[in-house]
This record gives sequence, structure tokens and C-alpha cells, in this order.
Amino acid sequence: MKVLFIGGTGIISTAVTRLAAERGIDLTLLTRGQRSANFPSSVRTITADIADESALSAALAHQTWDAVVDWIAFTPAHIERDIRLFRDRTRQFIFISSASAYQRPVGHYLITESTPLANPYWQYSRDKIACEDLLMQAYRDHGFPITIVRPSLTYGDTQIVLAVNSWQKSWTAIDRMRRGKKLIVPGDGSSLWVVTHNSDFAQAFVGLLGHQQATGHAFHITSDEVLTWDQIYRITAVAAGVEPAKFDSQIIHIASDVLAACIPDELGSLTGDKSSSVVFDNTKVKRFVPTFNAKVPFAEGIRRTIAWFDADPARQQIDDSANAAWDKLIDAYESALTNAVRLFR
Repeated sequence: MKVLFIGGTGIISTAVTRLAAERGIDLTLLTRGQRSANFPSSVRTITADIADESALSAALAHQTWDAVVDWIAFTPAHIERDIRLFRDRTRQFIFISSASAYQRPVGHYLITESTPLANPYWQYSRDKIACEDLLMQAYRDHGFPITIVRPSLTYGDTQIVLAVNSWQKSWTAIDRMRRGKKLIVPGDGSSLWVVTHNSDFAQAFVGLLGHQQATGHAFHITSDEVLTWDQIYRITAVAAGVEPAKFDSQIIHIASDVLAACIPDELGSLTGDKSSSVVFDNTKVKRFVPTFNAKVPFAEGIRRTIAWFDADPARQQIDDSANAAWDKLIDAYESALTNAVRLFR
């Protein structure tokens, strides 16, 4: 099977690239060459800028693929370009959407692929929905062979995923844990969430590559392990070597609307995604890829992640601006809570 990845070196796509190569897929990555990754020698690369459409069209020449995956398409303009480039060059086009595209506020805790797509809180999600709409229209009108995949919160060795953390410098939360600093958990910490290891995601995704019956379908791919945010934080603390009894005093629960009001960048990620209690039903992807079974529990996966960071202190970068914002909010929240309690005594 001949496959082209546009991108292929991110947190999710790296795991998929490695597994696809292990399974003997004839894989080519189209990248700008700005990220390095230790992939098998069988993985070929084309160094080009996907934004330079005319040059890219010439570089692709008359090549065709069994599947093309765009890992870095985020807006309708990106999808319009992809349709022009690959309409007659692939038997399957896979778009990476997002599970954050599902209905917010949540209408039902159990999310299936038929859950409506609507997110008034996050432009990122609205753009993904618009991309899906364009692709479905191209499928209906012209038979463009699309498959849509919606990841939820997915991590690997290089990313520590917590509800409130720095995405670019995710060691920041572990540094706070180990120094005894407080960490913000949205709401009361009891809302349900699903965190997926990238190696598990890859198992299902590779099974969809070249799957002609998947044409016209959308799938989400997540773990079946459901945890509360308090549990996710505590499991992470244990993996970081923090005593559970001590860590409990480090958790501070702050409502998501307060978080978003004080730190507006959190609105989409929390109100538009992680603060809702959801459980993802993976029945559909398991029907198309019967061998898929998520095997990495969060406790195991996060141990691997923290071990990766601990292996090289240079990886342990700290987001000072995020730290300052969290400290400011925690101080303000605790002062307001103390004053409110005083009024009622």
C-alpha cells in the first residue's frame, strides 16, 4: 500500500508513522524538514511547503497513492487546496479533525460519531467542523474519497496532558508538583475524561489506511479507560514521585467559567472541550478495525512520559508566563473564597 502523509512528525502522527513503517506500508512524508524524527529508513520524505501549491503540484507530478493523510489541515482554505491537489491522485483522503468538534454544551455524556457537531466556544473546533462540511460536500458531489478521524486528548512520550497545563512546555505542571506548588483542576475534579496513548491511537488509525469501506465515514479513536480529572492528576503525581497524601493538598478546584474569565485562552480548551463529562463509544472504529483494542492504561503511559523527561533535563522546560498566571489566579481565588466565607459567618 502506497501512502502519503502531509506532516507525520507530531505527537500523534509520529506513532502512526512508526507503526505504518513496521507494517511494511510504502510511506512518504511531505514535510518542511523542520523537525527531526528517528524513523525507519524505509520512510521516504519530500521536503516542500504545502502552502506553495503550484510548486507542490509540480513536485508530486503524476504520482498517485492508495491513501493521503493531511495531519496539518486546520481551516477550510487548507481543505480546498487539498481537494484541488489530490482529487485525482488518491483512493482515500483522511482528514484529521477533532473530538472537540462534538456538541458543546454536551447534550448526552456518551459520544458517538452521530453526536452533532457544534462548538460555540472554540474557533479551532469550528474550523474543523467547517473542514468536515467541505469534505462531505466534495464526497457527495464529486465522490472525493474522504475518511474523517477525530482524535481526542492524545499523548505520548513527549507530552504531559493535564486539563490546565502549558502545551508547549508541558513539564511545567510536573515541576509545580515536585516543588509542592498548587495545581488547578477545573470544576470539582469529578468530571469524566478520556486520555489516549498515541501508540493505541496508531493501532486503529493504521487499520483504516486504505480501507475502502471507510469512505464517507467519520470515526473517533480513543482509549476506553474513563477517569475523573482528579484521578488523572493524582495518577500523574504518583508517576512523578509525589506522595499522594501530600499531593491532595496541592489540588485547587476552580470553576471553568472563572478560569476562562481570568485566563481567556482557556475558554476553548476547557469550556469547549475538557471540562465536560464525556465517554467516547469506540464501537464504530472497532467494527471497521476488529483488532483495535487500547492497551496502554494512563498510569503506565504517564510513567513512560515522565521517564522520558527525566532522562534529559534539557527537555524539562518551564513556562514562566503560565506559572505567573496560575499563581495570580490561585491567589485571587483563595482571597475571594476567604472573604466570602467571612461574610457568611
